[in-house]
Amino acid sequence: METILVVDDEAPIPALVGEMLDGYRILTALNAGEAVRIATSYVGPIHLLLTDVVMPGPSGRELARQLRLQRPEMKVLYMTAFALVTGQEQFSEASGDEPGAPVILKPFTSERLTEKVREVLATKPASPFDRRPDPWRNV
Repeated sequence: METILVVDDEAPIPALVGEMLDGYRILTALNAGEAVRIATSYVGPIHLLLTDVVMPGPSGRELARQLRLQRPEMKVLYMTAFALVTGQEQFSEASGDEPGAPVILKPFTSERLTEKVREVLATKPASPFDRRPDPWRNV
C-alpha cells in the first residue's frame, strides 16, 4: 500500500482528500512544520507528497524541497486554487527549479484526483542524465 502525505492549511481538505483516495495510506498535516514532523517520525516510505502550493509559513514548494532532502525518492503533486496557475507549464515557469512539476487545480473531483495521483506515482524517478547540461555552468 502506497503512503501519501497530504498537506493543506484548510482543515477540511486533508480529511476530504483522505476520503477520496481509497486504497492508499494517508498521513495528514495542516502546515509545513507538522508535515516535517510527520515525515521525520514516519518509519515507512512516503511515496507521494500532495501539498497545497500557498500556505502560511513555508510554501508547498519549500516543504517539498525540505522533505526531499530526507526522502529523495518521494514524488510531489501540488494542488492549488489560484487561477493564475492554469496548468503545469505556468507552474513550472513560476517555480523555475521544478520543471514539469505536476499540479492539480482545486476544486477537483475524486476521479480526477485519483487519476492524477496514479499518474504521478507511475512516473519514473528523475535521473540527473535526463537534464540537459547547463552551458553556462563552470564558466
